[in-house]
Amino acid sequence: MNTEFKKILENIEYALNVALPQTASEKDWCPASFGTLPKGASSEYIDKLIEPNKALVSLGGKRWRPLLMMLCYKMAAEKSGHPALKEEQTYSITPLVEFVHTASLIHDDIEDNADLRRGKPAAHITYGLDTALNAGSWLYFEAPVCINRLDTQDSFKLELYKTYTNELRRLHLGQAMDIFWHRNPEVFPPEEEYLAMVKCKTGTLASLAAKLGCLAGGLSAQEAENFGSIAADIGIGFQIIDDVINLTTGNPGKKRGDDIVEGKKSLPVLVHTKLQPEDKKAIAAYMKEAAAAGIDSPAVENCISLLQKSGCIEKAAERGRCLIEASCEQFHSEQIHTLFTSMIPENFR
Repeated sequence: MNTEFKKILENIEYALNVALPQTASEKDWCPASFGTLPKGASSEYIDKLIEPNKALVSLGGKRWRPLLMMLCYKMAAEKSGHPALKEEQTYSITPLVEFVHTASLIHDDIEDNADLRRGKPAAHITYGLDTALNAGSWLYFEAPVCINRLDTQDSFKLELYKTYTNELRRLHLGQAMDIFWHRNPEVFPPEEEYLAMVKCKTGTLASLAAKLGCLAGGLSAQEAENFGSIAADIGIGFQIIDDVINLTTGNPGKKRGDDIVEGKKSLPVLVHTKLQPEDKKAIAAYMKEAAAAGIDSPAVENCISLLQKSGCIEKAAERGRCLIEASCEQFHSEQIHTLFTSMIPENFR
């Protein structure tokens, strides 16, 4: 790994651990998060909020979103010459990106009825649906506590809050679109709608990372918006590749073809049905059968075999790779280009 990236990631981990401790008993954490609580609200109950989130954060993940945020900060600070935040302060707000990602994974697994996340039982399996749902929701609100802690002008804090909440609303819009499609197997949206969904659902976290980094680095809100849109396109590219991996080797910590079980209208599926519209009924039937019988249903492999015949999986992979590479070039940052090109699996480069 790039030596500079390794150091940045170490600082990010430190910031995440400060913002979300192992237990509520750590000094000064509770007052910043809850204010003055009534005596009966003991740390034992607060730990019910912390534990599911901390467990998922501790399992790792690529952390590329907060890393992107810090690389955008360095790029913006060099470009502006007058960063709005010091580097240490910017590290302290990386939880805005990573905690939203964590909360969204918990909710996504509930909505998709997924069993695994990062190779372990999903939070709702381990802690129960009600506890996981509540803890994930809490983390969305806990994330911006790091803004409260900043020693900076209220006007700048407001800009960070506006950026955070706007992207959070977009994320839920994207999820609403995705849920509608997988609840209705016969619906195959046009590619334009699929790309809009992914830009909101997946791209919004890349956009949030870029915007926060650019604002902290001293760029204007419009400049941050422009870089955020580019980053969102990179997020789309990686989601496309993720969808391709799901239908080939299987995503790390998950089983091959679980998107078929969940009824996901991924880009490979949409490319195939555009080329072979007569297969829509068969794909919808496979998805219904897989949803009813689970990941070991023969319908999963039958559906993948059908998709393979049109070359849609390879076509989707190429579109994802090209989108990532073209968007990276627009940052004019060697570090950001290095980050994302290194994340593309070798067989897709």
